[in-house]
Amino acid sequence: MEWVPAVFIVFKVTVLSIGMYLAVKWHYDQGRKHGTEKQRAVLRACVKLVAAFVVLAAVLLLLTFKFGTMLGIDLTNP
Repeated sequence: MEWVPAVFIVFKVTVLSIGMYLAVKWHYDQGRKHGTEKQRAVLRACVKLVAAFVVLAAVLLLLTFKFGTMLGIDLTNP
């Protein structure tokens, strides 16, 4: 049963990565239809969204560990 969370985390990261890739690709293709100015704007927006997602995920991870430590949960590797 120790492998179940690892498999679920890998699955979740895979699904989110594929979803983000397809969203960026769709926006990129839409920008391509409407010219280079809009294409650049779409690419900038996609980069901002990906950066925001990475920062928020890192903050959430840190807050989760801080909260777990505050509750007295041992989060060290065995």
